[in-house]
Amino acid sequence: MASILIVEDEEKIARFVELELKHEGYQVGKAADGRTGLSMAESGAYDLMLLDVMLPELNGIELLRRLRRSSQMPVIMVTARDAVVDKVSGLDLGADDYITKPFAIEELLARIRVALKKSHGTAVQDNGNVLSCGEVCLDKARHEVTVSGHPVELTHREFSLLEYLLENKNIVMSRDNLLEKVCGYDYAGETNVIDVYVRYIRTKIDDVYGIKLISTVRGVGYVIKDEQ
Repeated sequence: MASILIVEDEEKIARFVELELKHEGYQVGKAADGRTGLSMAESGAYDLMLLDVMLPELNGIELLRRLRRSSQMPVIMVTARDAVVDKVSGLDLGADDYITKPFAIEELLARIRVALKKSHGTAVQDNGNVLSCGEVCLDKARHEVTVSGHPVELTHREFSLLEYLLENKNIVMSRDNLLEKVCGYDYAGETNVIDVYVRYIRTKIDDVYGIKLISTVRGVGYVIKDEQ
């Protein structure tokens, strides 16, 4: 089940929403101020954020502006302020939805389901340009890799290797096959170069985000599985 971050300084409201979300099976994190909320959101541990506008230390609009520099995590603005200017500001900065207090919990839950479904359906709507496994997404058209919305900088060959493994998910690819695909059939360099590139990718993704993306099949090669 998805993990949801509540950034809300009114403890009674935050606790009420937390209990309702947990009852629905969601994992929940909470922050009572904007700076803490931004730090938690940027950790990559959450699938969606419920964000109040009026927050201490860093208001919700500024938090969203900073978050969108590095993450496209779905954000639903939840606030007592219903002025058009606040709605426009939030949506222009990349908020996915907007709900005004007081709200019916059933409506909030419905909006969360829609936002999560839209987020998880991105790969299907990109005409095959987006490959994914869990929170890892590779966009072939944009030549971008993200983990939970956070960009990961890969070299051209690292990108090609990851792309090929994602295209062949659940299929064990031999080192020779990967070497030809990534470096070309006439490559005359070190034969363990694929092991090196896999190690680089693991350093940038597995070690940073605490996941196991590429599995080693001893004596054969490597594979990315849907279920690790």
